[in-house]
Amino acid sequence: MWSRIRALVIKELLAVLRDPRGRMILIVPPLVQLVVFSLAATLEVTNVDLGLLNRDGGRWGAELTQRLAAAPAVRGLHPLHDPAELRAAIDRQWVLAAVEIGPTFSRDLEAGRPADLQIILDGRRSNASQIVAGYVEQIVRELAAESPAGRRAAPLTVGAETRTWFNPNLIYPWFMVPSLVGVIAMLMGLTVTALSVARERELGTFDQLLVSPLRTHEILLGKVIPPLLIGLVHMTLFILAAVLVFGVPLRGSLPLLYASGLVFLAAVIGVGLFISALSATQQQAILGAFLFMVPAMLLSGFATPIENMPDWLQPLTLLDPMRYFLVVVKGIFLKDLPAAEVLAQTLPLGLIALVTLAAAAWLFRRRLE
Repeated sequence: MWSRIRALVIKELLAVLRDPRGRMILIVPPLVQLVVFSLAATLEVTNVDLGLLNRDGGRWGAELTQRLAAAPAVRGLHPLHDPAELRAAIDRQWVLAAVEIGPTFSRDLEAGRPADLQIILDGRRSNASQIVAGYVEQIVRELAAESPAGRRAAPLTVGAETRTWFNPNLIYPWFMVPSLVGVIAMLMGLTVTALSVARERELGTFDQLLVSPLRTHEILLGKVIPPLLIGLVHMTLFILAAVLVFGVPLRGSLPLLYASGLVFLAAVIGVGLFISALSATQQQAILGAFLFMVPAMLLSGFATPIENMPDWLQPLTLLDPMRYFLVVVKGIFLKDLPAAEVLAQTLPLGLIALVTLAAAAWLFRRRLE
């Protein structure tokens, strides 16, 4: 059996590499996405979860709290009780940013002295963090202008010290390029698989497979393994590009990244095989692949935060394998994501892979019959 599967895998790889259109799909889209998305424009940030550690019991600390809670971009202001809780809120992505008000904030503001205020940002979402920091600083400037020192036309006495975690220099490619590892893996796994059976039908070799000694499950394995290998190769190339070209730190475990990526590719390949079994031509297969891929990218949180989406749409993101893998790949690159958290994100991927591969196998067998 394994010798027959090996022969089919080699045939599939040669069919992709010998076809000019197949080579173009393998080379051009990844390069275009690497160049374009690494320089992508930023989007407006709304529905922000903001943490607040108020160590000041005075009037101006309470006033700042109220203004932060009433800000249009803030969805929820979460009170924090100590620095450890603040660290946990940022680390687990419960909040995008946290504001720490010093214990002498009101007294210093009344006296016209520099007041203690700190903004801590999540550097894994560098662009959104910068925008939120601008929102907070604007509120602080307005508050300072209304203070006694501000009314006396004194210079600004509130200084906000910004500290960004995980991406301290706010380098945008550090956020974007790791995400492209998942985007390119999905693109390659989906398109190569979707074209597989459709190409066989167009070339007239699909009937030859049916009369060959290959069994149905062997044909399925032969169609799954090549895009899995191609996806892993592209993942490797983009990981090397992220580290060597863009200087993105790889702080976490590389074996965990590959293990989760393998499950992610299995889920995507199941969708591609389902599309391929439905398609009669390669054009239909390409259209079907992009019909799935574009919504999957938009719902994953890659281009816009999931929190910004309408409430009725957010549950649909739970069905998107890209949503879970982006958490893994960015977490492993930027913050050394623990194995338990990687497992928590990989288990839904495994369930999606099980469902998509089972559905694809069922449809494939039905079409063969």
